[in-house]
Amino acid sequence: MERFATTDGGEWAPLIAAANAARANAYAPYSNYAVGAALLCDDGTIVGGCNVENASYGGTICAERSAVVSAVGAGKRAFVACVVVTQSDPPGSPCGFCRQVLRELARDLPILLVSASSGARRIVRLAQLLPDAFDASDLARAR
Repeated sequence: MERFATTDGGEWAPLIAAANAARANAYAPYSNYAVGAALLCDDGTIVGGCNVENASYGGTICAERSAVVSAVGAGKRAFVACVVVTQSDPPGSPCGFCRQVLRELARDLPILLVSASSGARRIVRLAQLLPDAFDASDLARAR
């Protein structure tokens, strides 16, 4: 059985805890929609991130991108799994920007979506969320 294939696998527990801890630090005074994310790096490190809103909405950063930026800043470039915790039920999914940023470093990441309010869980694959993704090969073909 593939690792991270089921929503109740114990391997998700540390990632869920990290995403919840990150979510507790979210700065969401405009939407009141706190989000936490956690990435499992290939070396076993878990890196969390939360959404940070801004009065200039375009300056807002999502939890998933926050986690990616923190991981890359720590020298991490390969990810094994991701958890995103939102308050909505069913749980929210990464936005388009986050999907593209995740895709830059992980082709087909398993992502567990978790509802903080109900505990509902759903596993999606990044390739499912962003089929026919734009990537470096598109840039190479343009040269």
